[in-house]
Amino acid sequence: MDSKDKTIVRLDFEEVIVPAHPGVINSESLNKPLHMLPVAGKQAWSVQFDELPKLIMRMTLKDGTVGLSEFYRDHNWNIIEGVSNMLLGQSIADLPLQDLPIALCREYDGFECAIWDAYAKSLGVPLHRLLGGAVRGHVKIGAWSSHRTVDEIGPWARQYYQQGFDSIKFKCDLDDDVVAWCAKIKEYAPGMKVIFDPNQRWENSGSARPIIRGLEEIGNVLLLEDPIARWMIQDYASLRQFSSIPIVLHVSLPYVFQGQRPYEAVNAIAHGAVDGFNFNGGLAKFQSLANLASMAGLYCWHGSEVDLGILEAMYVHQAAAAASCIWPSDIFGRMIRSHDLLKTPLAVEPPHIRVPQGSGLGIELDEDAIRRFKVSERTIR
Repeated sequence: MDSKDKTIVRLDFEEVIVPAHPGVINSESLNKPLHMLPVAGKQAWSVQFDELPKLIMRMTLKDGTVGLSEFYRDHNWNIIEGVSNMLLGQSIADLPLQDLPIALCREYDGFECAIWDAYAKSLGVPLHRLLGGAVRGHVKIGAWSSHRTVDEIGPWARQYYQQGFDSIKFKCDLDDDVVAWCAKIKEYAPGMKVIFDPNQRWENSGSARPIIRGLEEIGNVLLLEDPIARWMIQDYASLRQFSSIPIVLHVSLPYVFQGQRPYEAVNAIAHGAVDGFNFNGGLAKFQSLANLASMAGLYCWHGSEVDLGILEAMYVHQAAAAASCIWPSDIFGRMIRSHDLLKTPLAVEPPHIRVPQGSGLGIELDEDAIRRFKVSERTIR
């Protein structure tokens, strides 16, 4: 690889807002925004995720190679511009892929994705080869929904069950009768497993224990993710001993401002607090976390922010190359969003998604769709 030919010469950005399909986030009678970070001074949990912009980037090298990426929602333009100006003129052949010279920030993974995509394309190999190669040709995934009413939840789960999904994940809080949900799902979709993600909103072990006992009686819960406040790691350990349902910690590295860091996984293992993990993170860091889980004899899955096709393609490559990534990953954006911005959607064969073929991410953008959803554009060179 000629280092000079791999110099970054241009970065093109297109900001898009891609709404969800009508009715797929939650029941129409419920108003429960899911973006758990503050937005423009508004409190967390006040904005629905599909109202926020996503940023698509094309990173062009001197030899014409283009690396694609997608940033997590609600990006910071000041950081985007600063990192872009720092990267211009540098060769990707000279950058340490496992630790790019970019400060810890929510935008890190977007730049990493483009650099790795361009690097893999330059070598003519699929992205997962840079992670050591795929250990599986397809990745387990599940269906997804936010909050639902008891009356609606049975038929809602059944439609995914009939498509071939064998698990469904729900957002929930203490206002939701999740035991009644599971009873309805057992009636309408027998054999289908449920993952609950309260996002810490069951508050404490005292409120969580009676809910868990009710769920155990129904018997169709696969996993319980972040049931109570994350700092209560000793209570996680107690719940794990109390419950037959596996307890899972979500370590989401893009949540920089919530202080989520890799050491949380180490701490949880040291305290015997979890049965496994939901990991969110960029290419190098996710692999490190997945390897940590593997060494501890635990399983994991790949999380998401209900993303578009570029990030989801990255997730599939990551999960395919991670031996511990056994549980159903949160790769369901095309089911929820009105488009994924890909010319050919990722190959979903419920309950799996196939690893994209070809070099790099193995995807092609749908230019018409990008024009339809674009709200702004910018070039830095």
